[in-house]
Amino acid sequence: MKKHIFVLYTGGTIGMVPGAHGLRPDAAFAADALAPLSDGLSFDVHTCAPLIDSSAVSLQNWRDWLDILAQKIPRYDGVLLLHGTDTLAYTAALLALALRGLDKPLVLTGAQRPFAAAGSDAPRNLATAAAALAAGRPQAVIAFNGKLFPAVGSSKCSTESDDGFANPHFGTLDNPPPQRPSEKTQTRFSDGLTVLPLDPQAQVPCLTLIPGFAAQQAADTLRQTSARAAVLQSYGHGNAPDDAAFADAVRAYTARGGLLLNISQVPHGRAAALYAQGNALRQAGAVCGGRCNLETATALLTLAASGGWDRRRLEAELAAAKLV
Repeated sequence: MKKHIFVLYTGGTIGMVPGAHGLRPDAAFAADALAPLSDGLSFDVHTCAPLIDSSAVSLQNWRDWLDILAQKIPRYDGVLLLHGTDTLAYTAALLALALRGLDKPLVLTGAQRPFAAAGSDAPRNLATAAAALAAGRPQAVIAFNGKLFPAVGSSKCSTESDDGFANPHFGTLDNPPPQRPSEKTQTRFSDGLTVLPLDPQAQVPCLTLIPGFAAQQAADTLRQTSARAAVLQSYGHGNAPDDAAFADAVRAYTARGGLLLNISQVPHGRAAALYAQGNALRQAGAVCGGRCNLETATALLTLAASGGWDRRRLEAELAAAKLV
């Protein structure tokens, strides 16, 4: 019996065709592209209106997609999400963290070049996604260039190569042998799927430290912002300059309930209590983000701001995701 797959087509390069002003999304793409992959899989395609370039993705898009997936996942054997590559890793992390009780595959893919273009990477990416859906791994993954990456921790790493994604901390996954889910498992999924709330108005500023003026700019932002959560991209293992005004701003922000998640700028970096240079940040109340990359930190703090998490909840979520 074929596995029944729900396809959420959001837009992106994979389905674009030439237009008067450049590449534009094509609503007819998905059905044609998936037809060769129908051996063992049947696809129901939901085409978003409008289709978007993923650089235009918004929190409202994420909220809408979560609402659709909450309705569809219990009725299907898996989900394929077609998405532009620019923000694909952000969406993948958000879905992986927001969908609780997921025991069916959720596979995201896109392409560096349109499906109809000569030498496109799209057919291989779709075939990789189809293999993951057939295998049935109960996890959110990115399928790209013949590889599967865990959704949490992945980043777009190239615009020039077909090898467009990487997950420095958690690596790649192998497709396990296909497993037929039991009726008990399916019932548990239908009863157990929950979706964390996402407020389309949630604010999560990102502060990046560079030598020079950035610490003062970050301090000014923290003093003035009404955002409940913010990302700090610091150096190395979570280190920051010795700047008393910056430390005071962090302390004041966290004292009024703000969550400042301190992550490393390094792709294979880990913010940790290792160097004395980072102690002032820790003492001022910044939360150590461990192996969080920017995409995962953004998703996590968007959910934190939406759900009113406190520091203890954020630290528990980091631990549950094996990020610290």
